[in-house]
Amino acid sequence: MISILNTRIFHETIQTDFLVIGAGVAGLRAAIELSQHGTVMVVAKDSLKESASEYAQGGIAAALSDDDEIWLHEQDTLSAGDGLCNPEAVRALVAEAPSAIEELIEWGAEFDRKDGELLFGREGAHSRNRILHAHGDSTGREIARALYFHAVKQPNIRFHSFSAVTDLLVHEGQVTGAIALAEGLIAIHARATLLATGGLGRVYFETTNPDVATGDGVAIAWRAGAEIKDIEFVQFHPTALHVDGAPRFLLSEALRGDGAYLRNAAGERFTNELNSRDQVSRAIVSEIERTHAQHVFLDVTHWAPGFAAAHFPRIYQTCLAYGLDMEKQPIPVHPAAHYAMGGIGTDLQGRTTLPGLFAAGEVASNGVHGANRLASNSLLEGLVYGARSGRTMAETAGGLMETGLAIEAELFPEIAEMEARTIAWRDCGLVRNQLGLESALSKLAVTMNGRNGAGRADYELRNIDLVASLIARAGLARRESRGGHYRSDFPEKSVEFERHSRQSKSFPQVQF
Repeated sequence: MISILNTRIFHETIQTDFLVIGAGVAGLRAAIELSQHGTVMVVAKDSLKESASEYAQGGIAAALSDDDEIWLHEQDTLSAGDGLCNPEAVRALVAEAPSAIEELIEWGAEFDRKDGELLFGREGAHSRNRILHAHGDSTGREIARALYFHAVKQPNIRFHSFSAVTDLLVHEGQVTGAIALAEGLIAIHARATLLATGGLGRVYFETTNPDVATGDGVAIAWRAGAEIKDIEFVQFHPTALHVDGAPRFLLSEALRGDGAYLRNAAGERFTNELNSRDQVSRAIVSEIERTHAQHVFLDVTHWAPGFAAAHFPRIYQTCLAYGLDMEKQPIPVHPAAHYAMGGIGTDLQGRTTLPGLFAAGEVASNGVHGANRLASNSLLEGLVYGARSGRTMAETAGGLMETGLAIEAELFPEIAEMEARTIAWRDCGLVRNQLGLESALSKLAVTMNGRNGAGRADYELRNIDLVASLIARAGLARRESRGGHYRSDFPEKSVEFERHSRQSKSFPQVQF
């Protein structure tokens, strides 16, 4: 059952065969697959272009070059996952990668080439050059563009933008659609529902994620009773632009892959720039603390003139807009929350623990990334598992049903958004310990009051508060350091915790 305000009147009721919540790579790829089997409604929280996919710069990985093999991509992914990858999920990802890329090219995606041949780059923790880019540093935008223009050609797909989904509709334990908030409340009934809502970076004060990434998918799945898995594993990107008044714009790992240096305020290099993201991020934080600085610097001034502007035009122009010419001066950077390895627990077909509910992309936890995502596997996961989820939804969806609703008061936290995000950044961030995690849980367990007239910001704050609490709870239970989860009071890995964390409303404690 779903809680709704007793004063709610649905402004509109929609029926569709398949509901896709999210218009990034995973959502669009699933919608294309589903369009062959019935009507599809794609709901976007903001504009159709405002998704994490649009901001993905680094590239997309696939074993397509002459000196690469699928098993090498598999081994690199497993190694990055630090003991917690699902080998079957990884094998499916890397094996289906080449055909997924070829399909994208058929649909009009334009990847960078040299003399007509695909151009492959390398990023941290990859053993081969297997990263495809588009327009240098706009890979996510190009893939999303190609998928969108292919999707709009499908007569069965409809789009509903500027609609924030607030909760799922549940009838006798089965998800039968969702409630969206636009000009009014919309009830959307569907035979099967896919959550492809992206990330949760806005839970943190410092993040590279767009404003829409408030962890909505995880929160609404949790409230409906779905299992949440490995939510403590959050990846912090080492190099986000750190300038007063500027957004924490991501400076792609491909910069370091092409030889950018990390330097402290004295101009000294202090780490191996091609280590995994968690290692580089902690090295930066350690250096900042050691030198009492606000940030470190990413330096490409040793590159040939014009190289940065030509190969990373979006990054170059963004820095220039804030008065920084990266070809002439090092750029101030600081780690920021970037990607969630954990999320809604799914199988290899996108099925969650709730009948009728599927999840794909960053919001899902299918075991591909384990404790730490390998660079440039995220766009690939959206493609591969978006398609897999779509196929299974079409094969298993039941008939359309109306949903009975329980009438209860809606509860919202009495806490400011910036306060919640600051708590998450300080106590559930790069370096964690028991005292901080317990403090976060205490402060996030704020008074909840029912009130009328809630808007999108109220629902987002409710989700931020809940997701931060889930991260803190899982982080406190995992008494070890592994991948993107680092406990200063338990700095080593433990065989005891080489297992997945699981949380659900049906059991009070985190389980492993």
